[in-house]
Amino acid sequence: MRIGMAALFAAVIVGGGLSAGAAIADECFVHNDSLMRLQTRGSSYVMRYEQPRDVLRRAGVRRGTVLLDGNVSNGSFSGVARRFSRYCPGEPLEYRVSGRVYDDPYSIIVDGRYEVHDRCRPTGRLKGDQLVFTFIRNC
Repeated sequence: MRIGMAALFAAVIVGGGLSAGAAIADECFVHNDSLMRLQTRGSSYVMRYEQPRDVLRRAGVRRGTVLLDGNVSNGSFSGVARRFSRYCPGEPLEYRVSGRVYDDPYSIIVDGRYEVHDRCRPTGRLKGDQLVFTFIRNC
């Protein structure tokens, strides 16, 4: 039986007996043609690449690389997302994001703003970003 993020939110908000060490989700999503794995523990979540698309591999992304992590609070979540560049392998650009979970279809959407870089150098310009994760199966 799949326990989705919506159930996680309800359990955290209502204070349902989740222990801090209990893993309650291990689900696979698609994001920009990459297969992703969501793992949650208590109110914390981590979205990792399971099968990154080829262009990301050239930027140093491998299976297990973290794209998104954060915490659930008051029915929504916030955290840190990462952008990867072939010019800066191993040095992802981190930026704050927030978002929510949708039940039909089951998906996670987060939004944030990051500083644009030109070959690893900050430009001072900000750009909006939206990350969409669509559930495909339990991992």
